[in-house]
Amino acid sequence: MKNYLAVDLGAESGRVMLGSLAGQRIALEELHRFPNTPVRLPTGLYWDAFRLFHEIQQGLTVAGRERKLDVDGFGVDTWGVDFGLLGRDGALIDNPRHYRDSRNNGMLEKTFAAVPRAQIFAQTGIQFMQFNSLFQLYAMKLACSPALEVAHRLLFMPDLLNYWLSGVEAAELSIASTSQFYNPREKRWADELFTALGLPVKILPPIIPPGTLLGPLLPHVAEATGLGPAPVFATCGHDTAAAVAAVPATGDDWCYISSGTWSLMGVELAAPLINEQSLALNFTNEIGVNGSVRFLKNIAGLWLLQECRKHWALEGNEYSYAQLAKMASAAKPFSAVLDPDAFLEPDGMPDRIAAFCRAHGQTPPGGPAETCRTILESLALRYRQVLESLESVLGRKLKVIHIVGGGSRNLALNQFVADATGRTVIAGPSEATALGNVVVQAIGSGEWASLAEARERIAQSFPLTAVQPKPGANWDAAYQRFCALKK
Repeated sequence: MKNYLAVDLGAESGRVMLGSLAGQRIALEELHRFPNTPVRLPTGLYWDAFRLFHEIQQGLTVAGRERKLDVDGFGVDTWGVDFGLLGRDGALIDNPRHYRDSRNNGMLEKTFAAVPRAQIFAQTGIQFMQFNSLFQLYAMKLACSPALEVAHRLLFMPDLLNYWLSGVEAAELSIASTSQFYNPREKRWADELFTALGLPVKILPPIIPPGTLLGPLLPHVAEATGLGPAPVFATCGHDTAAAVAAVPATGDDWCYISSGTWSLMGVELAAPLINEQSLALNFTNEIGVNGSVRFLKNIAGLWLLQECRKHWALEGNEYSYAQLAKMASAAKPFSAVLDPDAFLEPDGMPDRIAAFCRAHGQTPPGGPAETCRTILESLALRYRQVLESLESVLGRKLKVIHIVGGGSRNLALNQFVADATGRTVIAGPSEATALGNVVVQAIGSGEWASLAEARERIAQSFPLTAVQPKPGANWDAAYQRFCALKK
């Protein structure tokens, strides 16, 4: 049996997972779970990077000292775009900002004033979102950030944690490709873009492919955790890249939705698709395993539901996600439609939703059940819109939608997606990100030969649920209302 540890950090929580490979099957076990709580300071919204590293070591200690496991690999994946800056002595000189920090507001327009939008897309092929790493750095530049002025190295979140574990400064390819300053055609940093914006090219680290062995755990970590010199791999550092690696699909008539705080919906391609149409539709070209391209669109995802749940808990009403899904299924359908992407900043989400409805001439949903249903229906409608855009760009029909990640457990949403799109939905595995993290390590170590083999093993090891569509005229009418919002 081979044992790999996967650290999977999401916007809400983090886990240290044990992936065990035995014969043709793979099993997952959670060793340690912890909250990932942002910290709001007078200067902005930050990730608690040192706390996250402490919790990672706690999880490794469970594996090493409590379970006394022999570990064949260890890898970290996180959300995209955010980063830390190191000084010449290797110390962190600027704590990583949260991508929802308000300093990013208005940065798209300010950046386009310096370098045109079309020129940025031609070099990077990345969907424009105000929190992309490029715009965060330009915000620092315009604010004359002292940290940026003295920075020696930029490391994205998984790369920063890998550095603290292994001592290696490098940018793993899948996470680097989320930055909007990686050139996927020429497979290098977009140095010219950095220079045009007056950003320091010297801070960019070398790029390495997913599955690269970085080296052993640093001696003090190896001793503290009881793992000894366990190998540290640069797995797919971007959680979406890891999740897509675990999609148990074959053929080319499918698309995926990695469903969690964000929904990432797209297809796998052999090469970047960067043209006027993909620019107009605001698709992104991010890199996955073996140089594959994740041609996708970022959608707000279950963030709205998470924020509502948090708000209701503050009011004394604790709901599980399973309860919320059940409430949504029983609630009045199509009471309102939302643009999920219109809700970026945290706090007060039910009130924000009500205000959005009133601003668009709609009656706000009446209570938590209707609010949940409105959110899930609106997500399904957004998926239908993105599916139609994908098919128009690709020039072919996509017959199956694979939903992976935590959102695949939401039975109501799965049915809504099937109904709204008229496509078969295959739900699962729910732990796709951790699975992808593990299988990329296994491929990197030579344990498994290819991604196709890994996907076959995942399909054999985890239950998948097929959901058939039950389309109706109400969905078509709701879709027309939804499309009118986006105009």
